[in-house]
Amino acid sequence: MSKIKVFSVDDSALIRELLRQIVSSDPNLEMVGTAANPVIAENKILQLKPDVITLDIEMPQMDGITFLKKLMLTNPVPVIMFSSLLEKHRELSLDALNIGAFDYVIKPSSNIKEGVNELSFDLVQKIKLAYSNRIKFYKKHGVDISASVKNNSVNIVEPVINTASLYEKFNADVILPLTPSKERVPNGKIIVIGSSTGGTEALVTCLKNVTPTCPPIVIAQHMPERFTTSFAKRLNSILKIDVKESENGMSITNGQAVVSCGNKHTLIRVKDGGYFLEVKDGKPVSRHKPSVDVLFRSAAVSARERVIGVILTGMGDDGALGMKEMRDAGAYTIAQNEETCTVFGMPREAIAAGGVVEILPLEKILETLLKRV
Repeated sequence: MSKIKVFSVDDSALIRELLRQIVSSDPNLEMVGTAANPVIAENKILQLKPDVITLDIEMPQMDGITFLKKLMLTNPVPVIMFSSLLEKHRELSLDALNIGAFDYVIKPSSNIKEGVNELSFDLVQKIKLAYSNRIKFYKKHGVDISASVKNNSVNIVEPVINTASLYEKFNADVILPLTPSKERVPNGKIIVIGSSTGGTEALVTCLKNVTPTCPPIVIAQHMPERFTTSFAKRLNSILKIDVKESENGMSITNGQAVVSCGNKHTLIRVKDGGYFLEVKDGKPVSRHKPSVDVLFRSAAVSARERVIGVILTGMGDDGALGMKEMRDAGAYTIAQNEETCTVFGMPREAIAAGGVVEILPLEKILETLLKRV
């Protein structure tokens, strides 16, 4: 049976062996080779033609970011960044995604055995997603592989494993009830956006021409704690509006966008005719903190028909139920279409749940937002 061919570039022999064990534990994956640095990796990748590469950042002779740039220009292959340096220098994860990496996983920096089950689950899922979405990846880089995909696709059969112990799945009820607020809904509109894999670049495309006259925007992008701080700063340097990371009690006004802080939930509240944010801890919802479902439900109960909801590219189903709740409350809801999504997971689930009014390509979403407000 054909398997997804994985190649790993990492200067640590211990990590290369750990990656080999993780990859070998899944019947759909095969570790076809490893390299201790990018100089060694370059020729091996040309010979072995892997489907997906895992790539460290801090390595001898050439760092991972430099190699990623070179790879995307000369021999594009879907890449998962796998580095402890991402935790120390969070802006590097954004650089990698901007250059063309599919996603990233933070390497354990101390005891590599601690949390290895969670690490294995995340890494394997992201490798499979990168493989499943490779046609879009290669098309973006001007390479047509549709014929070879048709003839050589791996039929991914998920092993029967109990993931409940890793990621027990809670819905938004554990954070707030689906009960309409008694506060008067403000006259102005508010925009809420949920995104995950591929979302950092999609958000820039979607919002790059938003002007300071736009309604307040609240974003839930799946990212770890402190990574959202770097992402908010990056958006603030790119967009024409003021972008901040969410803080408990902060008011939000026109011409302002807020990125939900990592490892907490961000909720929209209404008081004295205006919108403000509540940031609270709690269980992950739909396996995420921040959760799109929590943000969307809070918009449904607090802003109702004044909300415009958008769900962008991402894996999983976070946001699907929340989007249905917003639509039921009178909100206008938009999903990114399959053709322009890096991963058509969250939008697909929101559409299937009946929560989507309109399905649009990414470049058309802003135009529709402006018409609706």
